[in-house]
Amino acid sequence: MASRSETGHIKNAANFREIISFCKGYGAIYNPAKGNLKIVELQLLHQNSIDKLNELTIAKTAFDYATNERRNLFENLKPLFTKIINAFAVSGADPLAISDAKAINKKLQGIRAKAPQTSDPQSATGTTVTQISTSQLSYDRQIDHLENLIQVLVQNKMYNPNENELKVTSLQAKLAELKAKNNQLINSYTKYSNAMLRRDQTMYDPQNGIKQMAKEVKLYVKSLFGATSPQFKQISSLGFTSPR
Repeated sequence: MASRSETGHIKNAANFREIISFCKGYGAIYNPAKGNLKIVELQLLHQNSIDKLNELTIAKTAFDYATNERRNLFENLKPLFTKIINAFAVSGADPLAISDAKAINKKLQGIRAKAPQTSDPQSATGTTVTQISTSQLSYDRQIDHLENLIQVLVQNKMYNPNENELKVTSLQAKLAELKAKNNQLINSYTKYSNAMLRRDQTMYDPQNGIKQMAKEVKLYVKSLFGATSPQFKQISSLGFTSPR
């Protein structure tokens, strides 16, 4: 995945369009023997690049939307777990089942059952810091924790709260929605990632991408008009960068 700003890709496309415009301005004298250096082919490559950039913008917008939707839906999961545990603790359920539920809650909250202490390597005084586990805080694990907690509740009929959001049926609906949003994000990222690949294949192919074509056009113009010609100076300064 390219880490460079998207403005770099847009700038490359704009510079390539400028090169094409200059080449058109040279008139009939611009007549390369290589087919993909001809104006029509350069214009087609530029349009394909613009199309891929637009497709990527659409895919990224959908991915960002799915990311926000999932984040918002998961946002209240921790406080919801706290409510469930408190309701379960006073439901009259088996103490061992309550203990199991509390253990699941600790995993979701990211707290070790017994948090170890260690010396802080950045502390000159050797002050101890509590280690907080974050290994189980991924969205997939949060879904798994909710699913496990629901199973504990289902097996204990004493749990029958009056609050709608705490009822097992409501939690099952919540679980289904979390799974759907998580899958939606995964699918939208797949489309976004594939759109990036198609953009890079079109714009940065080592044989036929715009950077390579721009390089070859510059060489052709240099051979046509000379290294010190105003025509070559027009296009030689138009730079192209590669995704990193």
